[in-house]
Amino acid sequence: MTNEGFIHLALGDSYTIGEAVNVDERWPVQLAKRLRKDSIKIDPVIVATTGWTTDELKSGIVKADVEGTYDIVSLLIGVNNQYRGYPADEYEREFKDLLDQAIKLAGGNPHNVFVISIPDYGVTPFAKKKLLDAEKISRELDSFNAIAEKITTLRDVKYINITVGSRKAKDDPSLIASDGLHPSGKMYEMWIDQMYDHVFNNLSSR
Repeated sequence: MTNEGFIHLALGDSYTIGEAVNVDERWPVQLAKRLRKDSIKIDPVIVATTGWTTDELKSGIVKADVEGTYDIVSLLIGVNNQYRGYPADEYEREFKDLLDQAIKLAGGNPHNVFVISIPDYGVTPFAKKKLLDAEKISRELDSFNAIAEKITTLRDVKYINITVGSRKAKDDPSLIASDGLHPSGKMYEMWIDQMYDHVFNNLSSR
């Protein structure tokens, strides 16, 4: 580890930028805070915007002038593809491109990249208020996540499934932010619990 510490490039959408929660509750920020407690200095660089689809994230990476090599790169994208009714084959093609780009940004090492599954917003008060079909949302997100997991596994990248846990929000309102749609800081903390050992072991071994 250099004296300056590590850099985590977090690529995504509203779930990565932390829509409706405080900055210190965003999961990349929570991850960095927990790692520092274990003497690993890391700073997150977040390239994410609420509402982004796969193609918009690709454009956002270009506009953000992201280049060079990052110590850890994470990718969480796809919920807005599903929400807008975009086809699964389009998601598959664009997710492949994004993951390949993430690996490149991680110095070409797939072990320095991890993918997070798409949480299930069908269980949220937002979905209920909008009279959305929760079963359809769940089914389609499972399909999108299966696509992402297959591609991720083929590229020898770590895949972290937080979707099952996200469905606990159906019976636990504290897992949802004040907007009734996005995860709360508490849910993001649950995500950290799932990814922490992988990230810590990766960085502490360098």
